[in-house]
Amino acid sequence: MKRRGFLVGGAVLGAGTLVSACTSNEPAATANSPAPAPAATATGGNDQPGTKVVIGFSAPAADHGWIAAIAKNAEATAKQYPDIEFKPVEPTNDINAQISAVESLIQAKVNALVLLPNDGQQLNQVALAATAAGIPVINLDRIFPDKLAYRTWIGGDNYGMGVAAGHYIGKKLKDKGVSNPVIVEIQGIATLPLTQDRSKGFEDALKTYGFSVTAKQDAQFTVETGNEVATSLLQAHKKIDALWNHDDDQGVGVLAAIKESGRNEFFMVGGAGSANAMREIQAGSSVLEATVTYSPTMASSAIKLARLVAQGKGMTDLVETQVPQSITLASETITKENVEKYLPLGFES
Repeated sequence: MKRRGFLVGGAVLGAGTLVSACTSNEPAATANSPAPAPAATATGGNDQPGTKVVIGFSAPAADHGWIAAIAKNAEATAKQYPDIEFKPVEPTNDINAQISAVESLIQAKVNALVLLPNDGQQLNQVALAATAAGIPVINLDRIFPDKLAYRTWIGGDNYGMGVAAGHYIGKKLKDKGVSNPVIVEIQGIATLPLTQDRSKGFEDALKTYGFSVTAKQDAQFTVETGNEVATSLLQAHKKIDALWNHDDDQGVGVLAAIKESGRNEFFMVGGAGSANAMREIQAGSSVLEATVTYSPTMASSAIKLARLVAQGKGMTDLVETQVPQSITLASETITKENVEKYLPLGFES
């Protein structure tokens, strides 16, 4: 995972004022440190202290810049509310360990649970158990297959990421008069539904310009594999017109391979909205011209939603008295023209 342009960090989850809580990676900040949590508004409404609630939190281990920012944003937002007791469990990439950790939160009788599962299918049963125990589950990003397993889902728009990237690339190539472009796509993990959704959105958007993907390969969301895959694709295609890389974390390796090759006849679009990518875009010194957002600020919104649900409140800008069952965040396109606005929301790869 949008706010102010993105729905996410700027969603009005408290009183009728835009409140964002996110990771700041402006130059003066320490790398990967969360931004100071914004003060709750003093105008009344949902941001005023209410019933004390305990919010449990579980997510995968922070071995990826995006995941690290998820945990930091959740903690920073919880700290801004005196009526929240934040109860995180040890992050892990082990499915059974995460199940056990969530079971401990159920036994602790937390008032709400924010859960980003390693795998929605495999953690579906423990989420159902939490719901059966009367604990509302805010399902963050990776969705559970059973809607009975969660009270509210909030996450990014993977298909929309592909659409945004496809439109940026398609329009630019069409404007340049390129009739048969070589378009390369570097995916994350090809077997994941989220990756397949991104590729489908990309394909569908390109079709509206009469274009298609020439070659695609997955890079496993890692810097090392991103470097290897980009090197291979550069060797296989002596001329490229545009490249879309699904993930800015693996994009560190992709950009390193491109710089090593000395190639610059093409332009590149990234994915997720890392601070690293934004600085590259701002500098204008590489092939990276844009990135499409999938912001980890969604964790901030998930904590706000959990608080509202646990306190029996709705979102004050909506007529309905309850928090919606599903919130899909929009994917924005960050370019040199608007990067300054988004830099405070970036995460360090």
